Amino acid sequence: MVKKNSPQIQPVKLKRSRFAFIRDIIDELKKVTWPTRREIMRLSLMVIAVCAIVGIFLGALDYGFSELVARVFLGGK
Repeated sequence: MVKKNSPQIQPVKLKRSRFAFIRDIIDELKKVTWPTRREIMRLSLMVIAVCAIVGIFLGALDYGFSELVARVFLGGK
C-alpha cells in the first residue's frame, strides 16, 4: 500500500545515441543463422512453383466464370 507522503518513483529514461541503435542492429544480425545457397535455391524454386500453380488455378477459375457469365447473361456465343 502506498502512503500519501511517500515520493513517487519515476521511470528513468535512458538517452542512447543513434549509433548505439545501429550497433545493436548489427549485433542482432550476427546472431542470425543464414540459409545456405542450396536452401535459398530450393525455397526460391518452391515459391516460384507455388505461384505458378496458384496463377494457373486462378486463371482457370476466371476463364470458367467468364464463360458462365457469357452463357447465362449474354445467351451464349
